[in-house]
Amino acid sequence: MGSYCRTLHRSLHLLKPITYTWPVTHLTSSGFIVTQTLNPCRRQSTHHSHFQPQHRINDNSVEVLGRVYPRDDMSNVTAKILSMVGRELHNQSHHPLWLIKERIKDHFYRSYISRSGTPLFSVHDNLSPVVTVEQNFDSLLIPADHPSRKKGDNYYLNRTHMLRAHTSAHQKELVRAGLDCFLLAGDVYRRDEIDSSHYPVFHQMEGVRLFSNHELFAQVENGEDLSLFENGGRRTPQKQERHTLEAVKLVEFNLKRTLTHLIRHLFGEDLEIRWVECYFPFTHPSFEMEVRFQGDWLEVLGCGVMEQELVHSAGAENKIGWAFGLGLERLAMVLFGIPDIRLFWSQDERFLKQFHLSNIYDSVTFQTLSKFPPLFNNISFWLPDEGYTENDFYDLVRTIGGDLVEKVTLADQFTHPNMFGMDILQPVRLSCSTSPQPHVLIMTLFSPSRTPCSLSSCRRTMSWA
Repeated sequence: MGSYCRTLHRSLHLLKPITYTWPVTHLTSSGFIVTQTLNPCRRQSTHHSHFQPQHRINDNSVEVLGRVYPRDDMSNVTAKILSMVGRELHNQSHHPLWLIKERIKDHFYRSYISRSGTPLFSVHDNLSPVVTVEQNFDSLLIPADHPSRKKGDNYYLNRTHMLRAHTSAHQKELVRAGLDCFLLAGDVYRRDEIDSSHYPVFHQMEGVRLFSNHELFAQVENGEDLSLFENGGRRTPQKQERHTLEAVKLVEFNLKRTLTHLIRHLFGEDLEIRWVECYFPFTHPSFEMEVRFQGDWLEVLGCGVMEQELVHSAGAENKIGWAFGLGLERLAMVLFGIPDIRLFWSQDERFLKQFHLSNIYDSVTFQTLSKFPPLFNNISFWLPDEGYTENDFYDLVRTIGGDLVEKVTLADQFTHPNMFGMDILQPVRLSCSTSPQPHVLIMTLFSPSRTPCSLSSCRRTMSWA
């Protein structure tokens, strides 16, 4: 409770009361956008009326959540993507993503109680998705030349601001605000391929826990003689240079036990789990959890011991901690049998009413909606030698076809020796859950007259097979 009082004292000037589903943001001098209130019981209400903010985009600027950002050579966010900012599916009562979030939140509230009797973990689920590039990358120790920074993989408002690519973008600022234990849920944005399991907007849930020397070693015999840190240490596959091996092993044990309890809470106590070592720039050692589900191994989350440089830069230099991140869509698709990620954005009442449960733990399995077969069409176009990425085409298809587009693949490509360009053939599969899509409608959606060439220097012809 002491750390929570410290949080209120240090963070009072950052906080604004919530008045809408997407409140007006407050930008601090550090660049951190805070959009929620912390209260003494550490429970964050998400049952508020739906408010859809307005967004505008033109040749010179982008307006998101009431703030205007000048465009530059890095700007690539589209009107289609901006239309999803503020939907907050994870905060819409009885939405399947909300159900998953609430089950996770309820588990942590019930399982981890502070000495004062209040939940140990605070929950933050409506922080603005607009972050600085520093928050999204630099604060997480992601190198300047790391491929994850590429314009082709992210949605940039300009060179300094972007739509967050992961909820981890808020880790440093929440720790700096004095929080030792917290969960964070939110929508994240990445340019990606088009198929049933990928979408440019999805939702993550993040967890962080920090330990002081006393908190970590309190239950260890002669724990007062142990330390979190050592001088002159070296980095090994088991630990960072600053950490003692004893401290890392205890943090790793607590992390894996916490996540094992969580996933078995969601999937069932008999679930088979395995841990796979991996790499993340912001944790070491790092792990992925895989679960045995319907005969296959399924990756469900990533986690690890937080890089001490990150913790130190956030002002918690005398503590050590762990962090994890998981995708809400992935869990919901598995637990509820939802076959297509586009369905989470459906406003079809037949979809939404299936998840209107009297208790968040009631069993539910998705019942298919569509009786109409998908429609296949091929699109071919010429490209110059440079200045094109597949994600450019995917954004163009989504802008025009919206959620009618189920999948886009690359069928063929041909480089002409004299025309100095490449011809690409990409089949587009379209489907709709509510009505058949006649060929005339598809031709209207993707006709050349409706399709501005946003692909740089593109010499294009279009043909349908």
